[in-house]
Amino acid sequence: MQRVTLTLDDALLAAVDAHAERHGYANRSEAVRDALRRALAAAAEPAAEPERCCATLSYVYEHEKRELSRRLARVQHGHHDLAVASLHVHLDHDTCLEVAVLRGPTEAVRRLADAVTTQRGVRFGHLHMLPAAEDEAATVADNGGHPHPAKG
Repeated sequence: MQRVTLTLDDALLAAVDAHAERHGYANRSEAVRDALRRALAAAAEPAAEPERCCATLSYVYEHEKRELSRRLARVQHGHHDLAVASLHVHLDHDTCLEVAVLRGPTEAVRRLADAVTTQRGVRFGHLHMLPAAEDEAATVADNGGHPHPAKG
């Protein structure tokens, strides 16, 4: 690991310290490293994205909107190979929150997220992607498509 010296104005340093304390970082370095990783990932060109990812797709929608539940189910069934798990919560009489845990090719995960969040009646949507384990693709292939590690 390299040691780097940064010069920050007092207000920015106070904000870093407050962020580190609020999120429970052991020190400033950990907080700054995470902030840099997030900033670099957000600024990455699509070509720099990993080939495979793990992701959560969270969205809030009006469950009574005409045919929306059926349309959402159709979209998700069309991408069943990406779905790991999902959570459905009734927020109030008219509104539901769903969180889907996804895993697969990054571009396919992004297409699924776009297909869900652009449906009429979906109020808010957010896709949070993380790179998949580097050896995941090899492990899946070695186990006949089953995603658990081989017993050794």
